[in-house]
Formats: sequence, structure tokens, C-alpha cells
Amino acid sequence: MKDSDWQQYSPRTQAVRAGHRRSAEGEQGEAIFTTSSFVFDSAAQAAARFAEEQAGNIYSRFTNPTVRCFQERLAVLEGGEACIATASGMSAILATCLSQLRQGEHIVAASSLFGSTINLFNNYLGRCGINTSYVPLADIDAWRAAITPATRMLFCETPSNPLTELCDIAALAELARERDVLLVIDNCFCTSALQRPLDLGAHIVVHSATKYIDGQGRCLGGAVVGDAERVGRQVHGFLRTAGPTMSPFNAWVFLKGLETLELRMRAHSANATALAEWLLAQPAVQRVHYPGLASHPQHALARRQQRDFGGVLSFEVRGGRAAAWQVIDATRLLSITANLGDAKTTITHPASTTHGRISAAQRALAGIGEGLIRVAVGLEGVDDICADLASGLNAIG
Repeated sequence: MKDSDWQQYSPRTQAVRAGHRRSAEGEQGEAIFTTSSFVFDSAAQAAARFAEEQAGNIYSRFTNPTVRCFQERLAVLEGGEACIATASGMSAILATCLSQLRQGEHIVAASSLFGSTINLFNNYLGRCGINTSYVPLADIDAWRAAITPATRMLFCETPSNPLTELCDIAALAELARERDVLLVIDNCFCTSALQRPLDLGAHIVVHSATKYIDGQGRCLGGAVVGDAERVGRQVHGFLRTAGPTMSPFNAWVFLKGLETLELRMRAHSANATALAEWLLAQPAVQRVHYPGLASHPQHALARRQQRDFGGVLSFEVRGGRAAAWQVIDATRLLSITANLGDAKTTITHPASTTHGRISAAQRALAGIGEGLIRVAVGLEGVDDICADLASGLNAIG
């Protein structure tokens, strides 16, 4: 079945079946092709494939049937023409930037980015002569003012990590069209199950498949989704040469994750909403950041551009780092780890982990204080999650 044919089906059906081409063995489940290379019928066929005159497998660094199945399925789910899978979420961002940008060009990015993305932009792309300016995520006027003649890309996460701030994707896409620049959205927190940035005008979507696409904290992977030229040809060309490749086994795990993605994202969202409302009532908590709360400043925007509110929230406690660490260390059920998107609830202190390697000034610009705690709400009973947090909160309350 062609990719376009899948559009007649619902996302749940697409997530289970899109991209699967049965081999001559007639397998029901997707096969894992654990091979480094592929055999050609003739020297002429080999030459044609290497010259990209004939489609087909060559070498698993950039062509593998299991990885292709994952790519085609995610492209359908995001509404894109092409998807390129990578070894990690960070390599997806790197592949996007280095395939689209040249020395002397400029990125405008949200100040509320994941710490490793900021380090990539500042410390590595900067060495290549690609400079970055940072603006408040939700301030369209600030985005507009930061664009220069050298600007080629706008880049943001929405919702942001860890404060769950949102940008108006459609408004930012309109600005990108006006100024003839690319809009790249990191859709890690929502996934295609809750938000489709391409439908709202974004040019490229990037993912850390390590997170919710896997859903159980098993494998590393990333993905870039967009049109046939920028992603299908240019990002693919970077992957073919530079090789940040997804393994066939990891691609198979992510395929299994996609089958249950929508069901899990709804369950994560329901648990996170209940936990956020519970946290509002705790005396030790100063503020809760979650777009599903009516008190969130962009709650109306979240209702408009997302199908649900996601599984990540953060909250601020009185007493700074010492109090935040006390709450975290008092947990017995929650996993103290910086990863997210797992069926198991995770908890971390962003200022000393995910954003610990950026400067204090950059953390302040992003609104990440010492009393901030991030929780990626899993699929356990929400009453058990609340009870586990209660011991630490009561101790500082």
C-alpha cells in the first residue's frame, strides 16, 4: 500500500499497520533485518542503486527494511512525506541542522530548550559558524525582532522542557513563511498522537523516539519528518554520509511502541492531569506547570493545538535546591532519572541534571529555578504516585 493510501484510515490503524511490507515468508509481525549489507542481482543493479537511479537496499547505514518500516509509519502518523530515523533524538536535531544550514547562517531558537540542544547550538554549531539567538518561546514579537537577513531556521520545543510552556505553532509558521525561513518543531512531549505540527504549518518535526515512541525506556533513537526534498533527500544525504544510524532492532522496538502510542498518551495525560490538580493543593508547592490546568497561561492554546495535555509536568517548592532534593530523595516508587516517556514515572531536578551544563544565566532566562522538580508521569496508579510524593512534600511543608 502506498503512503498516500494510509490517509483514509484512522491514526490508530496507521500506527498498527502503516509501512509494513511482508516479505516472501508472509510474516504477520514486522521482521528484524539484522544485516549490514544487501546482495545485488548484478553489477549493473549495484551501480544503479549506488547512483540512486534505482530504489532498493544497499547498506544498513542508510537503507534497512526494518528501519524503513518505522520511517514510513511515523511519516504517515505525522502527516509528512518522508521520515529519516537516527540513532538518538540529539542526532536527529544535528542531522536537521547540518543538512539545512551553512556557515554564516543563523538560528532563532526558544530560550526554553532542552539543555543538550542549547549546548549543541552554542558549542558545536557555533564552531561551524552557525550562530543562535534565543527568545522567549511564547513571544511572537520577540521571534520577529530576532530574525536577521542571515536567519535560516526557527527552532523550538512545544510544550517546553521542563516548564511546559507552549508556542502558537500556526502563528510562528506564518512568521516563518513571511520571512522565508524554516520552522522546526521538537514534538517529543506530545508526539503525533497529541499534536501534528506539520498540519499547523511547520516545515520539519524532530523526535526523540527514546521517549514516548518507545514508551518503556528500552532503546535510543530519533527521527526527522517533513517533505520529500528537505527530509527525504537532504537529511537522508546527511545520514548516508555521516551515519548517525538507527539499528534495525531499535526500529523494531519503536514500531511496537507506535502500535500503542495513542492509548498510552491518553493514559499519561489523564494521570498527569490528576497529579497536577493534586499538587495544587499541597502547601509546600508554590506553583505547578502543566498545560492541562486552567491556571496555565496557555491552557486555551493547548486545547486548540493539542488533542490532550501530555504526561510531563513540573512544580516549584519552597526552599530551593535543598528542598527539591529532599522531596526527590524521599520518593520510593518514582525513578530518579532524567529520562522521560517511560511507563514508569520519573522524577528529576532540572537545574542540576537536564539543564545543569548550561550557564546559570541561561537557566534563569529559561525560568528554571533551584526549587523546580520535573515529573514525567507514568502509567502506575495515580494515587500511588501522589502518595510517594507526599512524604517528601510533607517533610518540607
